[in-house]
Amino acid sequence: QVQLVESGGGLVQPGGSLRLSCAASGSIFSINGMGWYRQAPGKERELVAAIISGGNPNYADSAKGRFTISRENAKNMVYLQMNSLKPEDTAVYYCNARIVGLFTVREVEYWGQGTQVTVSS
Repeated sequence: QVQLVESGGGLVQPGGSLRLSCAASGSIFSINGMGWYRQAPGKERELVAAIISGGNPNYADSAKGRFTISRENAKNMVYLQMNSLKPEDTAVYYCNARIVGLFTVREVEYWGQGTQVTVSS
């Protein structure tokens, strides 16, 4: 099967930076897209940034100019570099990937378990 494992969350002061990582593993044939979502307490999960194979990154307005998404295809990894963090960025951040498995013929969406990011002084 396929697993997504995130790392890199934590507590940071306003204006600070964090880098989130997500590794996809398992019976993977191809990864069509990877991205990051977040969910703050009492709010719905929202897209932060996403990147599809061969395409340009897509960012939420709140992330533009501060966050950078990147992929390392050879390692099935996606990263989210977050700079100039604000208290309103506090949330659980989830890795998302659309993957075609070795033994399937269709794309399936997978989610990681989430990593907490807290921006506070």
